[in-house]
Amino acid sequence: MRTVLSISLPQKISSELEAFARATGRNKSDIIKESISLYLWESRYRNIKKKISVRAKKAGVVTDDDVFKVVS
Repeated sequence: MRTVLSISLPQKISSELEAFARATGRNKSDIIKESISLYLWESRYRNIKKKISVRAKKAGVVTDDDVFKVVS
């Protein structure tokens, strides 16, 4: 199932998107879909990282070396 979404962009972003689409040979819709997907993934990652960081600090896992010791 697909949902059609109409968005309004400032002229500068619209021009940059158009130029990027031309330069990469991709269509604007695919670029926007990929951008939104990446944004959502990064947002979920940041939230998980924030939750894990609190628990890790309480357990004394602060540095990359600490992580390596825990997982090895």
